[in-house]
Amino acid sequence: MDQLLLLLALLLCGLLAVLRRGRAPPPPPSLVMHKISDPAVAHSALVENADAFSNRPPARLHVALAARRRGQRNENLNTLAHGPHWRALRCNLTAETLHPSRLACLAPLQREAVQGLIAALSSAPRGSQEEVTELHQHLYGAMFSVVARLCFGDVVDEDHVRAMRQVIQRFQLAIGLVKPFSATGSVMEKLEEWRWLRRLFAIDVRLKELFLPPIEAWRRAVRSPRPRDDNGRRPYVESLIDLRVPNEDGGRRALRDEEMVRLISEFLGAGTGTVVASLEWALAHLVDKPEVQEKLRGEVDDGVVSRAGAGMPYLHAVVLETLRMHPPLPVIPRHVHADAVGVLVGGMAVPPPAGDFYVNFSAGDIGRDNKIWKDPDQFLPERFLAGGDGEGIGPVPGPKQIRMMPFGAGHRFCPGVGMAMVNMKCFLAALVREFEWAPPTGTNTLDLTELDSFFKVMKKPLTARVTRRTKSI
Repeated sequence: MDQLLLLLALLLCGLLAVLRRGRAPPPPPSLVMHKISDPAVAHSALVENADAFSNRPPARLHVALAARRRGQRNENLNTLAHGPHWRALRCNLTAETLHPSRLACLAPLQREAVQGLIAALSSAPRGSQEEVTELHQHLYGAMFSVVARLCFGDVVDEDHVRAMRQVIQRFQLAIGLVKPFSATGSVMEKLEEWRWLRRLFAIDVRLKELFLPPIEAWRRAVRSPRPRDDNGRRPYVESLIDLRVPNEDGGRRALRDEEMVRLISEFLGAGTGTVVASLEWALAHLVDKPEVQEKLRGEVDDGVVSRAGAGMPYLHAVVLETLRMHPPLPVIPRHVHADAVGVLVGGMAVPPPAGDFYVNFSAGDIGRDNKIWKDPDQFLPERFLAGGDGEGIGPVPGPKQIRMMPFGAGHRFCPGVGMAMVNMKCFLAALVREFEWAPPTGTNTLDLTELDSFFKVMKKPLTARVTRRTKSI
């Protein structure tokens, strides 16, 4: 049996070598890694020295896919090096799709998704004690429908949206299993890497099958211009078709199909996953603290849900407190070049590395620093109201200090923060307005243990008693 296992291991390692041979350089060796949890140090690096800390470590999937394409890499905003190409993609996204003036176009999509979510929760199968056990999936499905329509418009039907959602979720689950690069490794580690890459390669093929037809449908639509609809929405995919990015010869070119697939995957996954993780955490705390739930419900009943939280300070505070305690991105990674060593040493008092190095800024630790937050492990939305220790603090750090950074900081803060905040407020307000949220029968406490995966999620997905309110406004 041992000889058979060894033979199988050698065979699989050989297959992995074939994938890589002569096509792309091997993964980089393990670099010096620093973890930063001090808010002042994070501000010094990400804000005051933003240029030096503007790149992320290479993504394993993109390196591996490039190996299969003889070095051609199709990257997204998250993985692309800071420079002209990155700026072209970022400006297109923020000006065309995520600009604050365009967020009002979300309202019809939000209303439709919220109505579907309320209906789904009202008729959801209940456990033995009347609990709803698939809350995460209901939330994910509703939010994904909003982001998918913003991306593709009306060229995809419900079945297509559902298929895309399932593949994006599989992709995020697989990426969440990523381990750091290692130049050397045991046979079993190489086997595990081979299995992981094969899984991601298969998902990549499926993403192309799902995304390329609607991309081509929009190309045909662009060739035959038609007036905008009454909501003025311009789908993200249409902007990608029109976009021209810098070329190596100094000119400009259209995006390749595979580049658009990568950008769309990023848009759908990040636009959905961050909001769903935060919504689940917010609901968990409302279940755990019924007095907070009642205070929020009172504000929501007196307000207008369709305004997505405008004029609702307590709703805003609940969302910010959720983001402070459970930032969607557990860490903010950076790849720093050797010429920035002086910045790191001067601002962070760490031993100077010999060359390039990685830095992980811990968003979770920074949001719970007891030197700047009172009772940082307590869920206290009131801290973000007038007179609280979080008064005036928002989801993106200002130029003077960092006290929380759930969406990053510096040049590469998340461009979707505005859309995420609008969606979180809209959905949370509707869920509190329509339902009573209570702990599972037989317990008064919830397991609030965190799990750092692709996003910071609940280790034990939320289960709650969800009761439709008899009187709604």
